This record gives sequence, structure tokens and C-alpha cells, in this order.
Amino acid sequence: MVTLLRGANWRMSLYGREHGAPHFHLEGPGWRCSVLIDSLEVIVGRAPKADLAVAIAWAEPRRSELLMLWRELNP
Repeated sequence: MVTLLRGANWRMSLYGREHGAPHFHLEGPGWRCSVLIDSLEVIVGRAPKADLAVAIAWAEPRRSELLMLWRELNP
């Protein structure tokens, strides 16, 4: 697992040995979701709107780097 970003009460991570489309995870107390790197769409779970907005704003300009890292962790 690689932690990409931390909020006050949550973290954004990429995992190795994953399956499916390239995605990252957001996790906080009592919630978790997976977000596609290409479209920045939530595919599983839920997250508070404010935390999700921060993570997506951070990820949007970094999609190509996130995709490269996901592929490196998931050959």
C-alpha cells in the first residue's frame, strides 16, 4: 500500500495486487470508497462530500502519474 494523501481524518491510497480497473481508495472512520483514476468516479462505497472533493481535486492533475504508479504496483 502506498499512501498518497492524508486529510484531517482520512487517507488516500493505492494498493498492490489489485484487480479491475485502475483505482485508488479513500478511507476514513466508518467509511471507505474506491475511485477510478481515469474518470475520478466513485465505483464502490461512499465518502463525505468534502473529503471526496479534496481527494479528487488533488488527483485530477495527477491522473497520469497515478496510473503509472497503479501499473507499477499491479503488473
